[in-house]
Amino acid sequence: MTVDLLVRTAELVAIASESHAEREITDHLERVLAERAPWLRLDRVGENLVARTELGRPQRVVLAGHTDTIPANGNFPGRLDGDVLYGLGSSDMKSGLAVMLELACSLRAPAHDVTYVFYEAEEVAARFNGLGRLFAERPDLLAGDVALLGEPTDGTLEAGCQGTMRAEVTFGGARAHTARPWMGRNAVHRLAEALTRLSAYEGRRPVIDGCEFREAMQAVKVEGGVAGNVVPDRAVLTVNHRFAPDRTASQAEAHLRAIVAPDLEEHDRFELVDLSPAAAPSLTHPILASLVERNGLEVRAKLGWTDVARFAERGVPAANFGPGDATIAHTAGEFVRREPIERVYQALERLLTDAA
Repeated sequence: MTVDLLVRTAELVAIASESHAEREITDHLERVLAERAPWLRLDRVGENLVARTELGRPQRVVLAGHTDTIPANGNFPGRLDGDVLYGLGSSDMKSGLAVMLELACSLRAPAHDVTYVFYEAEEVAARFNGLGRLFAERPDLLAGDVALLGEPTDGTLEAGCQGTMRAEVTFGGARAHTARPWMGRNAVHRLAEALTRLSAYEGRRPVIDGCEFREAMQAVKVEGGVAGNVVPDRAVLTVNHRFAPDRTASQAEAHLRAIVAPDLEEHDRFELVDLSPAAAPSLTHPILASLVERNGLEVRAKLGWTDVARFAERGVPAANFGPGDATIAHTAGEFVRREPIERVYQALERLLTDAA
């Protein structure tokens, strides 16, 4: 490897690509691939760019990464300081994009067919997600035997991901003047027992494929109140549940319902408002197992939700593997170091050039 991947990352960081404004970086990636990797087939759907080899290999590996960032916070366009690059998106996940781009431009005849997916709008609501659009409009472009997403993992392999759901639980009451509260029923006060139960909740910690997942359930929003002198007749509690991949979405929903059910009455309401299924680790897949074994990678469960679930939902084993550090992603001081970028590149290069 003769290319300086940290410098390549800095070039991408210098291109503004806040969510919904990814055209400039997608144009740049398309131009570089057309010039340096003419052997790849390029397909563009909106601001999603897919580059593929068509060598007829027995297996296809999908490498995917999002091009968007959160809004800048005094950290654009970034700066190099020795072996450290500071700047918006450096960790999440333009260092991962730099790895993908250099692999695409360097590996003319890999041992596996490879699909490189550069997609938009990962940092915003799921309905805008570029992978979601591609799966809906051009699923043929995402076909593969295994997928690796360049989400920041600091060079470890984060297997699968937990599912996430949000439910709105509406509690009823009866209005009255606060001078005569006994004439009404306070819906906000009715939340007390549910909040106490959630506060004491201890999630399961199942081990799957050697990875320990850790479930959680949290109250994330409370709404209620009419006026400063009115007993409220309605209160809404929003609950977020993170569930391990040994539960289906319906099983996880049933578990969440069971936690809040003791406090619900006939006219109260439970509504599931958001759901993203979990993804199993799939570490027994030969390609993922080879990546781990050849490079002595540390493996851990992905406790958050990522787009690996979109692939897993369609039967494609997937994992997270990128050079950035998730703990400093989205911070004003976001940065990435040279070493994990080069280490991730070398591991993926080895995987793609030797099918043994």
